[in-house]
Amino acid sequence: MKLSFTKDVPFKVPYNETNAVGQLVAKLSLMLDELSGGRPIVIVCVGTDRSTGDSLGPIIGTTLAKYNSPHFSLYGTLEEPVHAMNLEDTLLDINRTHRKPFIIGIDACLGQVSSIGSIQIGYGPVRPGAGVNKELPPVGDMHITGIVNVGGFMEYFVLQNTRLHLVMKMADLIANSLFSAILNSSRVTDRLREQAAAFETHPDRFRP
Repeated sequence: MKLSFTKDVPFKVPYNETNAVGQLVAKLSLMLDELSGGRPIVIVCVGTDRSTGDSLGPIIGTTLAKYNSPHFSLYGTLEEPVHAMNLEDTLLDINRTHRKPFIIGIDACLGQVSSIGSIQIGYGPVRPGAGVNKELPPVGDMHITGIVNVGGFMEYFVLQNTRLHLVMKMADLIANSLFSAILNSSRVTDRLREQAAAFETHPDRFRP
């Protein structure tokens, strides 16, 4: 869990806004095409099922795992969460297992009252533990965070008393949007490869 304050202002949309899914898919697709460069996509969902507010990441991971997709690797589910105790080892394992992975860090965060329920997408890593004064390694080449409650005081208590309904709604929206964006990005990559192969095989077809 992190606080929502970052140097650069991330893209932000309330989970219950009209066409929130469309906005998220469009932004995520753009960032994936811009940043991933064909590298293997690894999703790291940070959090724990022992705290309602901090369970956003593992719930997203569990939802994504149901797709059983070959287009990304996944770390952090309700069954096998990635949290403060194993985050560093998980990141080491990812870099040993995957060659130049493109990592998407996902976590819950605390913010202003007016921003509760908003989903943020930004460049660079998420910084787990910042909201509760923990020193943990940053995660991701890009990040997705969900503002689940208000920050600034008694963070552990606030996380424990976050509504599960809100967390579930946000998790479902993030998981579905991210999966759709990855599929969009994969299809674009596949089409470009097919076109390149076709050009090499039959270059005359592409001459004016």
